[in-house]
Amino acid sequence: MSHVLRQHAEQQFAEELDALQKADDRPRPPNWKLSPWAVLQYLMGGKLSNGFDVSAKYIGSPRLMEIAVSTLATDRALLLYGVPGTAKSWVSEHLAAAVSGDSTMLIQGTAGTSEEQLRYGWNYAQLLAHGPSEKALVPSPLVHAMKLGKIARIEELTRIPADVQDSLITVLSEKTLPVPELSTEFQAVAGFSVIATANNRDKGVNELSSALKRRFNTVVLPVPASQDEELKIVTKRVGEQSRALQLPAEAPALEEVRRVVQIFRELRNGQTEDGKTVRIKSPSSTLSTAEAISVINSGMALAGHFGDGVLRAHDVASGLLGAVIKDPVQDSVVWKEYLETVVKERAEWKDLYRACREQI
Repeated sequence: MSHVLRQHAEQQFAEELDALQKADDRPRPPNWKLSPWAVLQYLMGGKLSNGFDVSAKYIGSPRLMEIAVSTLATDRALLLYGVPGTAKSWVSEHLAAAVSGDSTMLIQGTAGTSEEQLRYGWNYAQLLAHGPSEKALVPSPLVHAMKLGKIARIEELTRIPADVQDSLITVLSEKTLPVPELSTEFQAVAGFSVIATANNRDKGVNELSSALKRRFNTVVLPVPASQDEELKIVTKRVGEQSRALQLPAEAPALEEVRRVVQIFRELRNGQTEDGKTVRIKSPSSTLSTAEAISVINSGMALAGHFGDGVLRAHDVASGLLGAVIKDPVQDSVVWKEYLETVVKERAEWKDLYRACREQI
């Protein structure tokens, strides 16, 4: 698998999952690879009784992860909700990997997602030749998960048209999927559940019906509570991704990463971290933690391939420009104002100010 750019969670962290299985002596729900306690350990990280270190997959409130894991141990589906870049897909993947040992039963929600993609479709060559039969039926990842007792993942649920969303109601409430063409049904095996994600930027696009909302337990994933927490997340993920991408650059200095995180937080929150500048205009862009990671990785690629391998202000500046300015008119005004009123006034940020001004 060395040629694969990004391995699935159950492959990348196979050693950790194996160590947890061996150390896990707590009760497991039917068809779960790990107990709820071990799933939480896998997500939050820590040292096992045998001294094995499990890396943290989620940096944030343990209570939120406890609620998410315990939801999957009931008959309720789980909806991970929040602003873009709050690790909803990341948590979804790792939950599925730890519970089912398989995170690949995935449906990507879009405006064009059809009921067939959620439920099942037909092999039309077989259908024309032999008529409706189980051999002609093409099951969706949801059906595979039901038959195997595993977790099905649905990304961006609110991007899917409302009438298609509602085809999930019977599956989530009755744990069965009727196939009227064959006068049969698929019944879910113990261990089956659904994890869906949705972001609040899509609120009002395709609202979930009240009937569907009742069948989900919603866990809201917040943005990192503090600068230090966000810095820890960015530093960890940058290290993991730079190794996977084999970027020929040194690990970035902590202060360089801190500057990017601080800029993102200040523009996102509309005020400086020290509280001295109370009101800052916010751009139209999300400025999520995931985008901060991307800015650092982009800067490392520039430094490694076209510089001396050390991340510097001019490497970061281009990534910042692309992340902040999504609307060429409105966001440019916001960014220039922030540079002049905040960045310019910080003596230790003079290099970053000059680099950003050069690229505007």
